[in-house]
Amino acid sequence: MTEILNYINGELRKPGTDAWLDNVNPATGKVYSQIPDSDAGDVEAATKAATDAFRQWSVTPVKQRSDLLLRLSALIQQNLAKFAEAESIDNGKPITLATQVDIPRAVSNFHFYGTAALHTHTQAHAMENTALNYTLRQPAGVAGCISPWNLPLYLFSWKIAPALAAGCTVVAKPSEVTPMTAYLLSELCIEAGFPKGVLNIVHGLGTRAGAAIVEHPGIRLISFTGGTKTGEWISRTAAPMFKKLSLELGGKNPGLVFADCDLDHAVSSSLKAAFSNQGEICLCSSRIFIEKTIYDKFRDAFVKKAAAMKVGDPMNPETKTGAIVSKTHYEKILSCIELARQEGGQILCGGEPVKMSGDNAGGYFIQPTVIEHLPHDCRTNQEEIFGPVVTLLPFEKEEEAIAMANSTRYGLAATLFTTNLNRAHRVAAKLDSGIVWVNCWLLRDLRTPFGGMKQSGMGREGGFEALNFFTEEKNVCIKIS
Repeated sequence: MTEILNYINGELRKPGTDAWLDNVNPATGKVYSQIPDSDAGDVEAATKAATDAFRQWSVTPVKQRSDLLLRLSALIQQNLAKFAEAESIDNGKPITLATQVDIPRAVSNFHFYGTAALHTHTQAHAMENTALNYTLRQPAGVAGCISPWNLPLYLFSWKIAPALAAGCTVVAKPSEVTPMTAYLLSELCIEAGFPKGVLNIVHGLGTRAGAAIVEHPGIRLISFTGGTKTGEWISRTAAPMFKKLSLELGGKNPGLVFADCDLDHAVSSSLKAAFSNQGEICLCSSRIFIEKTIYDKFRDAFVKKAAAMKVGDPMNPETKTGAIVSKTHYEKILSCIELARQEGGQILCGGEPVKMSGDNAGGYFIQPTVIEHLPHDCRTNQEEIFGPVVTLLPFEKEEEAIAMANSTRYGLAATLFTTNLNRAHRVAAKLDSGIVWVNCWLLRDLRTPFGGMKQSGMGREGGFEALNFFTEEKNVCIKIS
C-alpha cells in the first residue's frame, strides 16, 4: 500500500512519530493509501527548514523564483493525466472535471504568479522640494498555507504560488481527506530543483498538524480555506500573535433568475453552478430564486436536467456526478435532506443515496437533489450543506429577491441572470457577495481578487492582492537637502 510522505527540507520523510492515517477512496469505500499523522514535531521541523531557507529565498532574484514556478507549472502540465487520476480517486469527482478544470487551473496558478511577480510595482510620493517617499514591499516571512479537500491541488496551488513568488517560504498542509496530489506535487518540486526548505508539505489532521501551524510563533502569516467554525478558531488563536490572516470560509450562495433572462442558458448555467463537483465547491449556488412569472418553466426544465445527470464511477468519462468525498460528509448531506423533509420541503428529484455495484458498491453516492416549498429563512436555506442539494424559491419583486439572497450570515458568491443591463449593475451592487457572476458562473480571471463578505471570510486571494498579502510594506522617506 502506498505511503504518502511529508516533504520537509527538500526530502520526503515519514512522520516523526511513525503514526499513520488511512486514506479512503470514496467511490469504493476502501483504504488505498496511508498518510502521515503528523504532529507539532513535524511542523517544528518544517518551520525550522522554512526559516533557514527564508534568508536566501527572500533575496533570490525574482527572475530565478519565476523560473522555478514556471518549471513546476510545466511539470504539472506534463503529468496532467496522472494528477487528474489521483485527484479523482482521492476526491470522488468525475475524472473529466479533474482533467478539464482542477489540474489545468493549478497549472495556471503557478504560471500566473511565476510571471506576475516580474511585474509588481510600488508607489512614490514627492513632497514638493522637501522629501521623496517610496514604498518597499518585502517578503513577510514563513507562511502557513492550509487548504481544503474539495479542490485539492487547485486551491493548494492558489496559496503556495503567490507565497513563493513573493519571496516567502511555506509550511503547507493539504486536507487529510485528499492528500495525494500534494504528495505528487512534492515529488515534482524535487524534480524542478526547488531549494531545500522553500516549500514544506506536512500531512495530517487539522486538529494536530493544522493547529500546530496556526499556533507556531515562527509562522507569520496564515492563509486558510475551509469551514467558518475553523476560521473562527484560527482568528481567536492567531489574532493575539498579530499574524496576517487570509480566511476563505463557507458559503450559502444565491442565484437570481429574472423573467427577462435567456431561459435555456439560465437553466444550464444554474445546473452547473448547483451540482458541479457534487455541489462540493464553496462557490456553488445552493439557493435559486426565480421570478414568479417563469418559475414553473424554470423549475420543470431544471428538474428534468438534474434528474438526468449520470451518477456513477468517477473514472468513467460519462459520469456527471461522482462520489461524496467521505462517509462522514455523505451522512451529513443525507441528514440535511431529511431535515428539509421535516421542514416541509418537497423533493422534486433525488434525495436518496445511490446504490452502486461492483467495485463501487461500498462508495458514497447521492443523487442530485432539488427541493421546493421551503421558506427562505428555514435551516435548510440558511445553513451550508456543501453537497448536491439545491432549493428553488419564487419571488415577485427585485427587492424581495435581494432581501432573501442577503438573509444568510454568508456572503461569498452569487449568480444573476438577466438581459437588462441596468438591473445587472443595480442588483450586483446590492448583493452581499464577494463576487457576482452575471449570466455565467465560475468564470475566473486570475488578475482579480477573490474572497467573501460577512462570515464567508476576510482577506483576498487571487490577483496582485495575493502577492501583496505575503509581503510587508515599508515606507522610505528621503529628505531633500
